[in-house]
Amino acid sequence: MADTQLDGRRVLILVTNYGVEQDELLVPLKKLRERGADVTVAAQSTDAVQTLVGDKDPGETVQPDTTIDAVDPSAYDLLLVPGGTLNVDTLRLDDKAVRAAAVFTEAGRPVAAICHGPWLLVEAGVLRDKTLTSYPSLRTDIRNAGAKEWVDEPVKRCTAAGYTLITSRTPKDLDDFVGAIDEVLSTS
Repeated sequence: MADTQLDGRRVLILVTNYGVEQDELLVPLKKLRERGADVTVAAQSTDAVQTLVGDKDPGETVQPDTTIDAVDPSAYDLLLVPGGTLNVDTLRLDDKAVRAAAVFTEAGRPVAAICHGPWLLVEAGVLRDKTLTSYPSLRTDIRNAGAKEWVDEPVKRCTAAGYTLITSRTPKDLDDFVGAIDEVLSTS
């Protein structure tokens, strides 16, 4: 029987149609839905999302629920940005995706980003005064974007600057990452 503690909570996941890290999309998607959350995957087109494993090997495909252009970010309780180098490098060039991240932070709603996911937040200019983690290669980008500090921890939750930011480093940290998301959604 599914745990319904997150019934009524809406989560938006932003991805491109190629290059999202498989487990960084599928694990949170499955676990949050099992807990009762209404999770929407928005991609750049309605074509299937081709995930990758380790940024190179083809993984599972996922059918998106909608497109980034069609989604209303103000209708969701939390934004989730999975990694994958190709995924987020492309996503941060998508003006609607960048704007969606800004909409969440401006409204004080939580954002969760794992691995390379914080690149979207760098582009949106919403990291000032934040303490966060990510894949290590993003450290300099994050600092240059005005973050207070980059830390090497499995999960970091920061409430500075008017919104909650949950970040993690890699797929190895998914249990901690999803746990932190669950906690924020069930208490907010």
